[in-house]
Amino acid sequence: MPKNRPYLFYELTNSICSQCLRKAEAKVIFENDRVYLQKYCMVHGPEKVLISTDIDYYKRCREFIKPAEMPQVWNTPIRYGCPYDCGLCPDHEQHSCLTLIEVTERCNLQCPICYAESSPERETFRTLEQIEAMLDAVVRNEGEPDVVQISGGEPTIHPQFWEILDLAKTKPIKHLMVNTNGIRIAQDREFARRLAEYLPGFELYLQFDSFEAEALKELRGADLRSIRMKALEHLNEFNVSTTLVVTLKKGLNDSEVGKIIQFGLEQRCVRGVTFQPIQAAGRLEDFDPAVDRLTLSEVRQMIIDQSGVFRAEDMIPVPCHPDSLAMGYALKLGGEAVPLTGLIDPDVLLEGGRNTIVFEQDASLRSKIFELFSTNHSPASQALSLKSLLCCLPLVSVPEHVGYDNVFRVLIMQFLDPYNFDVRSVKKSCVHIAHPDGRIIPFDTYNLFYRGDQEAKLQKLRDEIVPAGGRRE
Repeated sequence: MPKNRPYLFYELTNSICSQCLRKAEAKVIFENDRVYLQKYCMVHGPEKVLISTDIDYYKRCREFIKPAEMPQVWNTPIRYGCPYDCGLCPDHEQHSCLTLIEVTERCNLQCPICYAESSPERETFRTLEQIEAMLDAVVRNEGEPDVVQISGGEPTIHPQFWEILDLAKTKPIKHLMVNTNGIRIAQDREFARRLAEYLPGFELYLQFDSFEAEALKELRGADLRSIRMKALEHLNEFNVSTTLVVTLKKGLNDSEVGKIIQFGLEQRCVRGVTFQPIQAAGRLEDFDPAVDRLTLSEVRQMIIDQSGVFRAEDMIPVPCHPDSLAMGYALKLGGEAVPLTGLIDPDVLLEGGRNTIVFEQDASLRSKIFELFSTNHSPASQALSLKSLLCCLPLVSVPEHVGYDNVFRVLIMQFLDPYNFDVRSVKKSCVHIAHPDGRIIPFDTYNLFYRGDQEAKLQKLRDEIVPAGGRRE
């Protein structure tokens, strides 16, 4: 009798070795109701990494794939192969839905988990000329960029912060965001009032990791509870569109997922919550993937189990990058949060008891779903897209005044690191970062290969593929 392997071999991809970052062939396998990446480095041997706790959802992501949307220009040639040619090179499969512009390395915190290793000791503030060149690089790639996020470090402490926002507003950017820890906003009510002047098409991406002091100290190095509440008090007063951003660490703050969603629903200014599991990058040096890894599927299940709002059929893959992004919508109507599928007749979107959205059968409905479930929205455009979707469903009664204040979005954003890296997946990355030299680089690969002096180390790997001075034919 032949002996069977203890797993089911599902597909083949490429990854990288977590130790030397060389490309390594990898199998995706199903074992004990989980999905693993099983890879082999010719130098460091085998490695097995958990990438999903839900086989059905993992396979379902393949159903949420739309045709690739390209940028208007490519920034680098294909010479060494993915992920060593960023970017964007002609082999990439998705334009920039969201592009980060880092305006400073300085920060008023020193978070133990910071991927950029920002701190009060870092002195770099990019000049307006440098920032404009980076903005122009994004515009050159995108024409009219969907979302540009001003980031850092802590961007609100840049001495020319308002000039940066004014400059960005002169560019053909549809939606402008600011990534912030909220300290400046909490300390200065006038600062929050002035932010409101940039509405509409403006949003804050506010750190909000926990209600517990110890969790905040572990993640951010300080008890920021009063800071977060004061910042939200000011933002609520002026109704400045805000997304709460939760960095999740397994066993630390993952039991608060539902509580944070419910809290967000109660805030006038909050349009949604984004959950980001920690990744092995930057200052986080003691990351143990066997202990600390939180997969997208685990976070999705926490939202379903804890929120009291979102069900399994409400949290679906985002078509532009389904492996790394999942999203659910609700409407805040009359003090009640109603999930998207609660507004739509189940016979229209659901197939039997499988909880599978079957929009593929209707081209118009399919395009509306793809338009709504994307990362390239402000709250105002979310409301318009949602209303457009509902209007193409004849069995749905569309609320007459669906607008800016009614939209609530929950997003899971899982970044790749040396352990769970999948070349097939990273080619679909739509969250990018502007390099100071004008390249637009996927966020996942930027932190691994292109931040600071890391590209000098990368060149050694490149030289193994194409020797210095040589040419790849």
